Amino acid sequence: MTQQLINISAAEAVAHLQPATWLKVNRLHVRKIIAEFAHELLITPVLEHTDAAGWGHYRLSPAEGITYRFQSRLLSLDHWHIDTESMEKQVNGNTVPLDAVHFITEFSEQLGFDPALLPTYLEEIISTLYGSAYMHTYNTTTAAELTTADYQDIEHAMMAGHPCFVANNGRIGYDTVDYRKYAPEAATPFPVIWLAGHKSRTVFTGIDSLKYEEVLQQELDAATIETFHAILKDKGLQVEDYYLMPIHPWQWYNKLASIFSPDIAADYLVCLGYGKDEYLPQQSVRTLFNVTTPERFYVKSALSILNMGFMRGLSPYYMRTTPGINEWVSAIIEGDAYLRQKGFTMLKEAATMGYTNHYFETAIKGESAYKKMLATLWRESPVNKLQPGQRLMTMAALLHVDAHGQAMLPALIRASGLDTTTWLQQYMDCYLSPLLHCFYYYDLRFMPHGENVILIMENNVPVKAIMKDIAEEVAIVNSELELPENVKRIVIPVPEELKILSIFTQIFDCFFRFVSHILVEHVNYPEEQFWALAAECIQRYQQLHPELEAKFKRSDLFADEIIKTCLNRLQIRNNQRMIEPNNPFKSQQFAGTFKNPLAAFKHKAVPVA
Repeated sequence: MTQQLINISAAEAVAHLQPATWLKVNRLHVRKIIAEFAHELLITPVLEHTDAAGWGHYRLSPAEGITYRFQSRLLSLDHWHIDTESMEKQVNGNTVPLDAVHFITEFSEQLGFDPALLPTYLEEIISTLYGSAYMHTYNTTTAAELTTADYQDIEHAMMAGHPCFVANNGRIGYDTVDYRKYAPEAATPFPVIWLAGHKSRTVFTGIDSLKYEEVLQQELDAATIETFHAILKDKGLQVEDYYLMPIHPWQWYNKLASIFSPDIAADYLVCLGYGKDEYLPQQSVRTLFNVTTPERFYVKSALSILNMGFMRGLSPYYMRTTPGINEWVSAIIEGDAYLRQKGFTMLKEAATMGYTNHYFETAIKGESAYKKMLATLWRESPVNKLQPGQRLMTMAALLHVDAHGQAMLPALIRASGLDTTTWLQQYMDCYLSPLLHCFYYYDLRFMPHGENVILIMENNVPVKAIMKDIAEEVAIVNSELELPENVKRIVIPVPEELKILSIFTQIFDCFFRFVSHILVEHVNYPEEQFWALAAECIQRYQQLHPELEAKFKRSDLFADEIIKTCLNRLQIRNNQRMIEPNNPFKSQQFAGTFKNPLAAFKHKAVPVA
């Protein structure tokens, strides 16, 4: 099978870059930049006055003659709820259009940019704006329509990217044709390329119950396997000397076919061509969902593009322990009565393949993107976890605001027939409660942001949560635990006082902060009531587990203040490699504290459900 050709003219590549759209996406992005940079204390808006409606009128002056003015309310967790239409920029007294790139350059010294890193950051900002203009032009499905859409339609309608990061959709390495082929929002199905890797350089690892032959028979039909094997035989090669693995087409054409050419010439690596099934890229870009046969595995492939602070490769060495880690975490989740009751589950990364390039292995002793160019993992499909009457939805949809300015969360709540409070209680019970249990009971931390969580919905109400992206982002925050050898790499050294940031940062600051904002802005739901529901959820869990009282006190979710973890500061400091995955706290950036909205509920009685 050959890949569907995307033929666009030079003019079509930029057809969405129209003046009105460009002004709109820049206005929206400047609002995000101001809100997140002010949240992280990178910039300090000056309050001029507060009006009768409670809006503060603020000013920013990056240089002489340049002034930004806007209206904002300061919500919990130092979240800036900025009135989009109130923003204006003046240069020497003249009003000029808002420009996100100008904003970054005007504040670049104050932001502390390394001059060598600034151009790449600006490229990521511009690329993010390019994608935003595309989505505001072509992704016109309304929030209300998405309440009845299927899983992949919702996945590809998402517009905002990571809620905290300002440069969050860079995808440096894609050209404008690649964008139409491979960007999630373009929603263009494509087949993957299959390679045969010689077993002297390729390692297959699976969970105990899964062998290589079983993966192959599940992922490929018999005729395709026979065709691929025939290619090897025609070259005079022994089929049993090779493993077959799928890879992203972009990786083949842009990296592997040239950089791995010595291995290809020596038949260590053989290109077998395209498979029959077609896939759609997920929000994480390098993860692909099988739309021809949805019950088959996701494919996650190394993809050497720069996106949001990392080159998106995959380590062949990490791949060797990934199935074992997934099996160990899955055993905890499946074996725990409380988690089963909540319906909490995960998608196992059931098998992996990693190929090592001997040139780069010999030349480079430390970590390098060149050593992470050829690896693949197979992840379970969430489709197999559905019961009749259920459907899937990325949790990122709870933060989605469509091209018309309408938010999806209120649309979901209206479509469910429940009131806002009841809906939120059910959501927190299936999402927050299990994560509390994993943290307090097992010292287990996930990365549960919107893109990493899939919600199982019934009548537009969340009833279960599914975690994914396990091996790269799960962590044990207790170095004293006895663990199997193949699981030890997920232990991260964390000072006792920082362990709680696994909940504060990942759930409260990076997700609930934005959920609360949407409810305030779009349905006037009081933020105090939202945080009261979170407090009730936590207290109910604590009442059910009095044996963990000492841990509740050590990692106190009702503390008066929270250490402020700053993601944009990380990316500004190093937009090529923000953190060391095996020790994220080593490079973590902090900026003081903020008031904990849960502290007000510390001593209030909560009814037990």
